[in-house]
Amino acid sequence: MKIGIVIFPGINRERDMAIAFERVVGVSPAMIWHGETSLPKLDMVVLPGGFSYGDYLRCGAMAAHSPIMKEIRSFALKGGYVLGVCNGFQILTEARLLPGALLPNASLRFISKDCYLRVERDDTIYTKAWEKDSVFKTAVAHGDGNYFTDAKTLEKIEGEGQILFRYSASTGLVDSNDTILNPNGSLNSIAGIVDPTGRLCGMMPHPENMVDPLVGGEEGKPLFQSILETLTS
Repeated sequence: MKIGIVIFPGINRERDMAIAFERVVGVSPAMIWHGETSLPKLDMVVLPGGFSYGDYLRCGAMAAHSPIMKEIRSFALKGGYVLGVCNGFQILTEARLLPGALLPNASLRFISKDCYLRVERDDTIYTKAWEKDSVFKTAVAHGDGNYFTDAKTLEKIEGEGQILFRYSASTGLVDSNDTILNPNGSLNSIAGIVDPTGRLCGMMPHPENMVDPLVGGEEGKPLFQSILETLTS
């Protein structure tokens, strides 16, 4: 199994993501500079969190036009898997590889805290190791994580099962109007989505933060275990 992590100027979570894959999956990812114009042979590309290009213009807007993104788009169209976390999710929406946009948090403040996610599907490469409706603790750290899209697109992604994770209480309760349970004000408490094929995933919270009990817990490990199960089966 071959994983590649893309590094953009300002990205700062590439090492966290690499460590998560090394510890849970046993794979040392290749680090790919955003200015490259080709990809090595890979099974999955990961766009990590951080502040690409300092979040100037809009979060992810400049990174979406980096040279490597042309190859990532081609990689995705040919059946490759792409995971974008936090700024990586923003980049995927700006590149129109995933629908919607990540707006400033409803509080207009940067949020860095633990939160709970409810798993909406257990049949994707990213969620096989969980059961549907299970809840796990993870962390958010962003200023622009408020997922938004138009009503027609929202109806489509809800109806076609493209929602993977929702912000929730530890009990699984979802309440989009509760600023504690839905920390950034996302529509329908959406924390993570996939494209219609299920191969492209974007999520705002950081599962890579939760793979070691010494730094908060291991509740993010099932995401990486799910990837391992799919790509080695």
